[in-house]
Amino acid sequence: MLCLNPVPRSFYDRDTITVAHDLLGAFLVHDVAGEVRVGKIVEVEAYLGETDLAAHSSKGLTPRTRILFGPPGFAYVYLIYGMYFCMNVVTEREGSACAVLLRALEPVQNVSERTRGPGLLCRAMGIDLHHNGQDLESRDFFIAPRDDYAPHQVVARPRIGVAYSGIWAAKPLRFYLKGNPYISKK
Repeated sequence: MLCLNPVPRSFYDRDTITVAHDLLGAFLVHDVAGEVRVGKIVEVEAYLGETDLAAHSSKGLTPRTRILFGPPGFAYVYLIYGMYFCMNVVTEREGSACAVLLRALEPVQNVSERTRGPGLLCRAMGIDLHHNGQDLESRDFFIAPRDDYAPHQVVARPRIGVAYSGIWAAKPLRFYLKGNPYISKK
């Protein structure tokens, strides 16, 4: 039986890489007009604040990036390529501008569309710009803890689509559950 209660804000108010690892196996929950959609998080990418040239926050505090600067435990949702939404969870203390991008989900409940990739994940879960800045402790949009705390093997790889970021492109800041068939790319 799933524990469909939000993780506390303190879950997000920690080191970003630790949060990224702990998100693996947790559940993204979204109530879309009375239909509760649930997906198990199986792939994420960490973004480490203003010094990380792949992070949106590397450009500093702007109207677009304001959510990234905290407090932790809020959704940062943005549009890419004019057609796909991507969702991050804001981490660390207020002002650090760190976040974790959700890259792939394993469908659990009421999720029938593809979820391999951040844009497909958002489409399947009904996430769009209206969710930017939403508190992840809300009752209709949140992350619930893992229901199985058996050890799982985490794979670390370079992030995807950030070649423009110089040395940051090669850093192993993408994490996924080894052997899970729903990851976006090995």
